[in-house]
Amino acid sequence: MGTPAPPGERKRKAEGLEPPAPISLAGRELEDAVCRICQEYLTDPMTLECGHNFCHGCITRHCQGVETAACPQCGEMFQKRAFRSNTQLGSIVQFIKQLWKRSRKGNVCEEHGKELTWFYKEDGKALCEDCKGSPAYHSHAVIPMRKAAHESKVKLHNDIELLKKAREEISKLESREQNKPKEWKERVKCQKQRILSEFGKLQLLLKEEKKLSLQRLAEDERDVKGTLARSDQVRLQGPELSAAELKDAYRVPGMMEVLREFTVDVTLDPDTANPWLVLSEDRKSVRLGDKRQDLPNNPERFDTGPNVLGSEGFTGGKRYWEVEVGDKPEWALGVCRESVSRKGKVFLSPEDGYWAVWLRGKKYEALTNPLSLLPMSIRPGRVGIFLDYGAGEVSFYNVTDRSHLFTFTGTFSGTLCPYFCPGLNTGGENAAPLIICPVPAQARGNLCP
Repeated sequence: MGTPAPPGERKRKAEGLEPPAPISLAGRELEDAVCRICQEYLTDPMTLECGHNFCHGCITRHCQGVETAACPQCGEMFQKRAFRSNTQLGSIVQFIKQLWKRSRKGNVCEEHGKELTWFYKEDGKALCEDCKGSPAYHSHAVIPMRKAAHESKVKLHNDIELLKKAREEISKLESREQNKPKEWKERVKCQKQRILSEFGKLQLLLKEEKKLSLQRLAEDERDVKGTLARSDQVRLQGPELSAAELKDAYRVPGMMEVLREFTVDVTLDPDTANPWLVLSEDRKSVRLGDKRQDLPNNPERFDTGPNVLGSEGFTGGKRYWEVEVGDKPEWALGVCRESVSRKGKVFLSPEDGYWAVWLRGKKYEALTNPLSLLPMSIRPGRVGIFLDYGAGEVSFYNVTDRSHLFTFTGTFSGTLCPYFCPGLNTGGENAAPLIICPVPAQARGNLCP
């Protein structure tokens, strides 16, 4: 049975010291000169029946309280006190110690001629035992030389690692700066493709608008000239428009009116509203209340996020509606699958059945993965949402300056519903409601299921 390490060993380990290295003699390392218990040179060496040697004090403590014990080196059992003094090995150890001292001859104090075993950290000076006890250093904190060497090695290693990290950061920054022109070219290319795509969709919408206008003319036989003038006003130029004109395509007079021809009358579904939300009597506005309402926890109701859906579900066609966001600092709008989970944490992404944009932390973003920052020159007081179910697209518009914000593309299936989130009312700054805008008079004849 083993015993705790002797005080000398515990002190040495606490100070970060290392065991003495074996001294080479006649081409062979005399490792047997070190006690395997205290890891110091043998003192009064004793030999066990198995032939291994230990300090007399170490092996005595090792056997304390037992009649038999295991050799600390090989594990062979031996009887207590069944060991003998090895005076020959003791003489060899003394000789090795003398060699070791001679090998450290250059590491001596010039003033006292003793080995430098202490280190004064404040001025970086090595001290011997006499220096340490002198009045000049009596009140100063000194540490063992080996511990000082160990700390210096650790600090050097840490400094090298910091330099490596700094070099890696510089390399990353250089690489990032070199790739910027390429990134800008790709961004311009994507922006150009998006503008052309949106422009093409508006052309298709204009064709449909023209068809609907002619049908109404045939039915009503009134106001022929006025309607034809409006159709001519909203007719776009061909693809040969310049890049600057394409960029501002949605600001051409009549573009927003084309979208509004597909406006639907959206109302809020109270059965889906989070208990903290307050809906108006006409179910056209929603805000975050001051307390949780006592409402039934039906399967349709959102129980965590401040969300509510529109009562209307869409399974095809083109639909458009506008929402007044005013100066609210936080909100989210879009569409979602009717089948989305209403319980627990809600993840707003196309993969989870949501196609939405939001304002949060003063940033307008499309909720893609990762998030897409929206172009914003003028803060929108009103946002338009256009759903083209057949094309698999959901587009968002800044009604305030008649600009396009973002378009999600994908493939739709099942029923899609309008999605609303008035945001959290932190500090009372977001108390204003989201308001679904009234249906324009010119679109009321186009309200189809």
